[in-house]
Amino acid sequence: MDLPILYGLDTCDTCGKARRWLEREGVAYRFIDYRAQPIPGETLKAWAAALGWDALINRSSTTWRNLLPNRKDPRSDAEYILLLRDHPALLRRPFAVIGDEFLVGFSGGHYEKRFRPAGKAS
Repeated sequence: MDLPILYGLDTCDTCGKARRWLEREGVAYRFIDYRAQPIPGETLKAWAAALGWDALINRSSTTWRNLLPNRKDPRSDAEYILLLRDHPALLRRPFAVIGDEFLVGFSGGHYEKRFRPAGKAS
């Protein structure tokens, strides 16, 4: 199995919950704080090609609500990439990459489905 890479913010409570869950389950992973290590534009573009920008951008965040109206309507990959470079907190988190598979957020039991062997209870 590929080592999961968990992208998020060190100060994000939800990222902390995901990290603690992985550690409790004994799942080795790598964590990247994308404020400290910005995600390359080509990587963001590849993720958007797979999932769509709507799946990547957190439009319910305070950061989104505080954007100027003209920033809330990016029309190209380059504009989305610039938006995320200027406001990394807009990327949904945690964002996990396992090989060519993505897990966005930490809810709905998708970590349990992905990382727990069948039949193992918590």
